[in-house]
Amino acid sequence: MTTETKSLIGASLARARNWSVINWRTVQAHVQRLQWRIAKAIKIGRYHRVKALQWLLTHSFYAKLLAVKRVTQNRGKNTPGVDRIIWKTPTQKMKAVEALRRGGYNPQPLRRIYIPKKNGKLRPLGIPTMADRSQQALHLMALEPVADILADKNSYGFRPKRSAHDAIEQCFKALAKRCQAQWILEGDIKSCFDKISHEWLIKNARMDKEILEKWLKAGYLENNVFHQTEEGTPQGGIISPTLANIVLDGLETAVKTGARRGDKINFVRYADDWIVTAASREMLEGKVKPIIVAFLEKRGLELSEEKTKVTHIDEGFDFLGFNIRKYEGKLLTKPAKKGVKTFLRSIRETIKALRSAEAEKLIYILNERIRGWVNYYRHCVAKKTFGYIDSEIFKALWRWAKRRHSKKSTSWIKKKYFTRSNLRNWCFYSRTKVRGQQVCLMLTKAGLTAIKRHVKVKAETSFYDPDDQDYFRKREMRRTRN
Repeated sequence: MTTETKSLIGASLARARNWSVINWRTVQAHVQRLQWRIAKAIKIGRYHRVKALQWLLTHSFYAKLLAVKRVTQNRGKNTPGVDRIIWKTPTQKMKAVEALRRGGYNPQPLRRIYIPKKNGKLRPLGIPTMADRSQQALHLMALEPVADILADKNSYGFRPKRSAHDAIEQCFKALAKRCQAQWILEGDIKSCFDKISHEWLIKNARMDKEILEKWLKAGYLENNVFHQTEEGTPQGGIISPTLANIVLDGLETAVKTGARRGDKINFVRYADDWIVTAASREMLEGKVKPIIVAFLEKRGLELSEEKTKVTHIDEGFDFLGFNIRKYEGKLLTKPAKKGVKTFLRSIRETIKALRSAEAEKLIYILNERIRGWVNYYRHCVAKKTFGYIDSEIFKALWRWAKRRHSKKSTSWIKKKYFTRSNLRNWCFYSRTKVRGQQVCLMLTKAGLTAIKRHVKVKAETSFYDPDDQDYFRKREMRRTRN
């Protein structure tokens, strides 16, 4: 290792191989500076400079450390590829960093697995090996600044510091006023990740094309049988969402090209889910939809006729788990009924599965799920829905308690599992010990969550643009205070 590595690690050269003494703040700062330089170069059109900086980043020891750290700490850290290898020890991680080289690199086939979708069908996932995931994470650091700078302004999925709430707030801005668009084209792309044209992607993605082609052509193993991949980018790869974004970027510009102010055309996209608004149904079906079909065809994609439809705002539409609809001229965003039913079904199944568990364990599990679901919807008109959620969870818990103590009286069950808290009766609780002291562990009430309007990120900003760093810093400070 070099003297550069010494300063990075903050330790002697002999200790530099010790994963536990790495100064990650220094690592992150160095990689971030390189990403800012890439973003600045792409912004002013210096494409040769971009390529040189990307090469520098993908060969940086700092970036390699960060790549291995990412794949060994994310949700898939215990999911191996076809080689059945995972990296757990510091020694294994440091060896992985040293082995992370471009020369002689050849990816292994993906391990094909299937996960259930909401509609009951199965979604195929391709799981790369840990070594291939590290290479993808490394090259993603070099690709993401370019993709983010060149992205559609109103693209909010899989981009840093953007979220589904930003997309929903943009829908509100495009539809809320009486003078705005009344018709919405709800778009759905058939098997988006599986159908992307390899030729188009290799030609247009601004990254190491040799490495990209190797990933796309790596194939997959299913039941020990090898299958070639002639199209698509596998769901399950770290870099796949960004590659899909690159394929769909430009759709907003295509839709708005030639549009007049009176057409009221707006575009909002989150990953491969998107909507287009317009002043009339005829404009969406006769003008906008053919433009989208032609745009997607060049990239090997096609619309799903079954799921793509035109809707009036008074009927409302579901987008990213929210229902957006006008009631007597007033636009309201609420949790979608389908999402509420799915959440309650999972809660009831959890309670039923834990029929013999202690109340303390049940509360810990339910609180995590309730908080996660409620936090997702706390920026919309959800107070009534939250109250309904609390009511249905109470009924499920009462059945759980009655089944558990079938020979006990109602008053006995109420006294054991329910208490009064802040003027509220029937609060599910359990007594537990924390640091030797007995405390009451309470079930989270969805209805107590404050509803607060989400402040949308500025569409024209990018997290990788050095000129926008003050904006994102202030935004993060406001978010932390709230």
